[in-house]
Amino acid sequence: MTTLWFVAGEASGDARAAEVMNVLGAIAPKFRFLGAGGPKMRAIAADPFEDWIAEAGVLGLWDVLKHYGYFRQKFHRMIEQIEETKPDAIVLVDYPGFNLRLAKALRARRFPGKILFYISPQVWAWNRGRIPKMARLLDLMICVFPFEQPMYEASGLNTVFVGHPLLEALAAEKSGVARDENLLGLFPGSREREVKRIFPIMVEASRLIRERRPDVRLEAAAASESHADRMRQMAGDLPIMIRSGTAHQLMQRACAGIVCSGTATLEAAFFGLPYCLVYRVAWLTFEVGRRLVDVDCLGIINILNNYKQNPPADPRLPAKPAPHVVREFIQHFATPEALASEALRLLNDPQTRSRLVANINEIVTTLEAQGATRRASQAILDALG
Repeated sequence: MTTLWFVAGEASGDARAAEVMNVLGAIAPKFRFLGAGGPKMRAIAADPFEDWIAEAGVLGLWDVLKHYGYFRQKFHRMIEQIEETKPDAIVLVDYPGFNLRLAKALRARRFPGKILFYISPQVWAWNRGRIPKMARLLDLMICVFPFEQPMYEASGLNTVFVGHPLLEALAAEKSGVARDENLLGLFPGSREREVKRIFPIMVEASRLIRERRPDVRLEAAAASESHADRMRQMAGDLPIMIRSGTAHQLMQRACAGIVCSGTATLEAAFFGLPYCLVYRVAWLTFEVGRRLVDVDCLGIINILNNYKQNPPADPRLPAKPAPHVVREFIQHFATPEALASEALRLLNDPQTRSRLVANINEIVTTLEAQGATRRASQAILDALG
């Protein structure tokens, strides 16, 4: 029996890892899955396996520092468990802050199995200098964006581009429902801190929008019912329909949207929602990030457009900035007035919306979603020989 040790630290990683585990189990049933992740992985895995998503999914530098003791304990315990169970391979799923350190520690201890990384960390945005180091730690990088493969291969890291599994998973949710030309969708993020920082700005922007367009209806997607309750308190007397578990439906019904930076922006793009991007973090996190990030934008659609319009001659170098496809409002630029102005621009002009959706769709098609999970699973099998 072949044993694989998976590590995922966020809900998105839990979903993507579980998809691969299911496919691997179907292709080659003699697999034993161990590790740490979330409830979807836990339902498939054997023991030892820990569902730690609720504690592991922290956001920002300050949160990591506050939970340092917890992560240090889990880190050393995981190394002990790996040495006890002796898996044939480690499959690290995104979550680079923890997972790359784990890979380094295992190599230092002469771990004899393969170390595979699924869903490339975005080191191309914050530290390209780590790529040659990663090439010495990893046996395989499985990436989901097309520009990543030549970048890693230039450093000698065996790399496979498989397409984006998130979009493959979303395909079944496409409904074909008609859009409501008076409906604005609000997507403040899935983490509590994101909601706390971003939703109040969305509320104030919505007040300004309603002053100019009283016919506009407002609907917000909450990640959970507890988030929905907090958002209702933040909204006060403003008539916003707030529901949990409806984000993907809302992305297909709304005429325009304001979307928190992150996975939701790619989901909105896949569903053809004309939107703008917003993000705010703690001052310390922003100042540190501003000095590290090597891209001119946060949204993956804009990053992909940079590589589409200005592919670098040397894949180790970043693409030069191109005009943003999706407008971004980051940190102090994320004001109610700015968001209201952009939302009204989209709500009031069908041609603007159509052009934006056409440009987004052209970029989304480069991600080759169909069959992504099976290709990722096959890449793991190939790496195992």
